[in-house]
Amino acid sequence: MFLSKLESLKKAIKLVDDNQKYTETEEIPIAEAHKRVLAEDIMAFHDSPPFDKSAMDGFAVIAENTFGASQSAPKEFKIIDSIGAGDFSSRTIGDNEAIVIATGAPIPDGANAVLMKEYTTTDDDDLTIYSQVTPGENISPKSEDIEKGQKVLDKNTFIRYQEMGLIASAGYDTVKVFKKPRVKIIITGNELVEPTKEEIDKAKIINSNKFTIKAMVEDSGAIAEITHAGDTFEEVKETILKSSEEYDVIITTGGTAISKWDVVLDVVDDIGDILFHGVAVRPGKPVGAGIVNEKMIFTLSGQPVASMSQFDMLVRKYLFKMQGRSFDFHVQKRTSELKIPSQLGRTDFIRAVADDEHAKHVLNRGSGIIRSMVEANSYIIIDENDEGYQKNDIVNVIFFDSLLW
Repeated sequence: MFLSKLESLKKAIKLVDDNQKYTETEEIPIAEAHKRVLAEDIMAFHDSPPFDKSAMDGFAVIAENTFGASQSAPKEFKIIDSIGAGDFSSRTIGDNEAIVIATGAPIPDGANAVLMKEYTTTDDDDLTIYSQVTPGENISPKSEDIEKGQKVLDKNTFIRYQEMGLIASAGYDTVKVFKKPRVKIIITGNELVEPTKEEIDKAKIINSNKFTIKAMVEDSGAIAEITHAGDTFEEVKETILKSSEEYDVIITTGGTAISKWDVVLDVVDDIGDILFHGVAVRPGKPVGAGIVNEKMIFTLSGQPVASMSQFDMLVRKYLFKMQGRSFDFHVQKRTSELKIPSQLGRTDFIRAVADDEHAKHVLNRGSGIIRSMVEANSYIIIDENDEGYQKNDIVNVIFFDSLLW
């Protein structure tokens, strides 16, 4: 029997939320900050751009001097200087004068517009223009993007490549972020062997969980390390205790059901506190969670598909939130192509293939059939209050890609 009554998925998620822990912070070079989470507000040390700059290659001019210029009525200017990117001019532009200017270069004194090179011809210092510009045209004004002293990013912002550029422009060469959680994955099971092309002894099975769960931890922004424990109470106990002293989170796979070899929850009950054991979900009913030495431990099934689904249901959110990043299921609506049976009181995570309009559950979907997860690109979620769906019903879909860090 389970060590506690079957909890609803909503209750299990709440129990995990109520025991949420957060990592400490660290300061790292901005070059290493991609896909990390800010642990501080970003305040601009500089204006960006720091001066009025040219938005293109051309000629800095007084806009009013160009009024009326056209292909049929060109106007003549005199070139008095040239400015490249990273340079500036000490000259002040007067009437009917121009300065050659490169994209990004500071606008010289007296000028208030940039005329594109394509609308001009030159002969030494003589410039003929065939178009007019208005004041401010083709100029990026000072602090157009960032104003010195302005808050440009909030704490808990996920740093994408876009934020990398903004943080750098604000003047930061290092940035404070939440540390990545260190997760210990403990694989249990005397029947497991490493991948091999050779014939496998009977009663043995290749250990696939170590690879899938490690990848899922890394897809949640955390660091994963793996060890193995045999199916004995003392070995599992010793491994969990040691891991709880060295890691932020523990994940076990296998040993969560009710046979005499399934000792993981007995160990947690002995050395810590069980939050729940057994959740009314499919697949993955025997999932559990607890606290050992103030560290969260998730006890996942040994069945590969069940363990992946359990991870998505419960573990991802915890790892995201540890690093200051929120996590929610991004539910989309699709039309079911097939009838999907379920039962009241149980939440189903049905492997499915969905496109922009429809969703169809994968028919071969036992808890050990890894290929079903490969064939699927999403879950169809059937709430505990629903008895399933008929063909052409609107269903709730969560795409696998939306779960990733």
